[in-house]
Parts: sequence; C-alpha cells; structure tokens
Amino acid sequence: MNIKVFSCGGTFEKVYNPISGELGFQDSCLPNVIERARITLKVDFEELFFKDSLDMDNDDRLMIAHRIKTEPIKNIVVIHGTDTMVQTAQTIRKHTSRDKVVVITGAMLPFSIKESDAMFNFGGAFIATQTLEPGIWISMNGNIFKSDNVEKNTRKGIFEKT
Repeated sequence: MNIKVFSCGGTFEKVYNPISGELGFQDSCLPNVIERARITLKVDFEELFFKDSLDMDNDDRLMIAHRIKTEPIKNIVVIHGTDTMVQTAQTIRKHTSRDKVVVITGAMLPFSIKESDAMFNFGGAFIATQTLEPGIWISMNGNIFKSDNVEKNTRKGIFEKT
C-alpha cells in the first residue's frame, strides 16, 4: 500500500525563530516525522504550500481538493492548520471523488517544539488512512471524526463531534 502525504503547513510545520521570537516556516518536518516514526510503507510526500490556515482562502482549498482529486494514490493524509481544517474538509468533500480515504490532521503545537502533539496526530492519521472506509475524515486528539460532524472547540483547544 502507498500513502500520499500532502503538507499545507499549519502550526504542525512551524519552527521557532530565536532571533525574531516568532514562529514561521522553513523546510518541511514531514521527512523527519516519517523517519522517526519508522514507517515501513511507501510514503509519497508533497509540499503544496506553507501557510497558517487563517491565511488560506477558497482558492487554496480548491487547489488542495484538485490535487487530491487528480492523485492516483487512494490513501491520503493532509497536514493542515487546525483553525480552518473543517472548512477545507468540506471543500474537499464537495470537489473530489468518493473512492479515496482522506484524513486531515494538524497540531496545536509545532512538531519542532518538545511537547508537540504533531507526531501523535500524524500517527493517528497515518493509521486511519489505512483502515477507514473511503471519505473525508479529521484525526485530532486521538479521535477520528467524519468531516461533516466535527468542530474545533477554541476554548478547550480540542476537536469535538457536533
């Protein structure tokens, strides 16, 4: 089985810059995540862009949906910012075929920070894309949600079923 991983950036991919004191984007951490997780399946990785999801617009979401639609691999993980991943999931659902398993995940803290949830969330999404039925899913906080039945609770910093 092959797994396709698309990265859109989000907090997952951010790195702390000690000079500016800000979080920003550099190179993708996903090759490191895949290596550290000792994944033995074939993983095809592609950076779509690096953006905070609050900076994404409908054109970005349509581009993600188009890449998923035209991707021959049927098992897909999307790394995405948590603030608008539900909106992106809805766009993907409207504009792609129903024969793929697409699991969107992200992180509340960047992979580059010691206490990050990125590795855990990626592992959950990676396994989920191999075991779920075709559809658009969100994997966060140790849970799997149907993309049309989830929301981010910004007060608690978690995803919940709606």
